[in-house]
Amino acid sequence: MSDNTKIDFIYLSEQDMIKAGVTDMPKCVDTMEEMFALLHTGDYRMAGPNSDSHGAMITFPEESPFPNMPKPTADRRLMAMPAYLGGDFQTCGVKWYGSNIANREKGLPRSILMMILNDIDTGAPLAYMSANLLSAYRTGAIPGVGARHLARKDSKVVGLLGPGVMGKTSVAAFIAACPLIDTIKVKGRSQKSIDDFITWAQENYPQVTKIEVVDTIEEVVRGSDIVTYCNSGETGDPSKYPLVKREWVKPGTYLAMPAYCSLDEDMERKDVRKVLDNTGLYEAWFEEVPKPAHNHIPLPGVRFMDMVEQGLITKDDLEDLGAIVAGDTQGRQNDEEIIILSVGGMPVEDVAWATKIYRNALEKGIGVKLNLWDTPVLR
Repeated sequence: MSDNTKIDFIYLSEQDMIKAGVTDMPKCVDTMEEMFALLHTGDYRMAGPNSDSHGAMITFPEESPFPNMPKPTADRRLMAMPAYLGGDFQTCGVKWYGSNIANREKGLPRSILMMILNDIDTGAPLAYMSANLLSAYRTGAIPGVGARHLARKDSKVVGLLGPGVMGKTSVAAFIAACPLIDTIKVKGRSQKSIDDFITWAQENYPQVTKIEVVDTIEEVVRGSDIVTYCNSGETGDPSKYPLVKREWVKPGTYLAMPAYCSLDEDMERKDVRKVLDNTGLYEAWFEEVPKPAHNHIPLPGVRFMDMVEQGLITKDDLEDLGAIVAGDTQGRQNDEEIIILSVGGMPVEDVAWATKIYRNALEKGIGVKLNLWDTPVLR
């Protein structure tokens, strides 16, 4: 037995995370691809009975006898997202997710996130990290992984609904995967969000020579090689989610959908390839919420689960991005097929990118070392 019981860990602020490389999108896309290969082999665990749960969320009732209890307003989430990842990672951790759309009225981001990364053997903390950028970049990187395998290699035009944080990181990942992109069509709720996006794109991606602000989602989709909806909103009525009509979509389009989205009947036909970032994640969601599940979780992959239950498609009609990354399923097969990727977001993504950033921070001496204890009081 070792006599050394001292445990130190590092704290990484948002600026520390930037110094350690959290905004390096090409490396983040590489890391997510490595993570998907592990997912396909099963070398991971998340929460829930099938080890594929998105996380555990605190919910609030519409009516409560306690006047100070929060209301279930739009985008209000308090959620823990734990995971273990094997391979060369060999770490576990949990992202604590606090979200309230009213934060914007206080000048704060909608979501405020922290990540604890742990040693898989002892469970001791390795790092306590600011996780807003961590989460934003790993979320955007998944559409980028999809673009590597599912988008046309000559893709030039991106159609973006929702130019906020998720929209920016998704565009960054698309450009990392498809370097010929030179045009972005964007629709946002406010002039400020559009102006912020244009400034960000011009500063970071001078190869984008044309940014067209459009007024309708039809204009976002028509003529685009890559389409993504990165909007926020209220769940409950899928008829109010932003729609994709088949007549708007040109042959060969890749659609990456990490947010609210409904599809018309023609987009739900079998000749549109339907890819999930992790089939088990959607199966876990389907078990956890009332039906139809798409009323509660607005992602197209959840709608596909409803369609399976309704007998409209079978699970054989759904494909898994991990299998495509691993080469067990072919990615894009021709320049004409339309492919939609549903992006749910998984705790293993946080653990993967957090592990890379933690190791960078150690190597470069970034962060503040904190002491948990020299000797534990109780053991």
